[in-house]
Amino acid sequence: MSAEIRLRLTIDDPVPGVRYSLQQDDMPFAPVTAGDGPLGFDVPITLHDDGRMTGPFVRREGKVRRFVYIRIGQSAGDHDTPLNRRAKIDIHDIPAALLDQGRGGAVLEVGLPGRGKDGTPACATVRPVRAWRAVG
Repeated sequence: MSAEIRLRLTIDDPVPGVRYSLQQDDMPFAPVTAGDGPLGFDVPITLHDDGRMTGPFVRREGKVRRFVYIRIGQSAGDHDTPLNRRAKIDIHDIPAALLDQGRGGAVLEVGLPGRGKDGTPACATVRPVRAWRAVG
């Protein structure tokens, strides 16, 4: 039986004034402009009994890799900025024990860096600064 679980993608230090959004299908979803604190996105996904992850926010690459995009700047709908990026957040490697907790109602959260080495928004494949964990 499949179950809907909730992932929380928390950007610890987003660049203030920059617009961020999830990517649903191929469009920005619920864009927000970063302030001085962390920025979080709750992402519902469907977890199937065979371990597959699906849903309108889930992207796939090959047979195994599943990820969620966070759009940044122009790709999040802010056409007054030169920034045009996406951050790829892998979800296929969430430990099975945590996925079980997600099936039980826990929110699964990961902490993400908001900035690259040059101080601009982190993009491409973004590696967590805090590993996946069950909250709530």
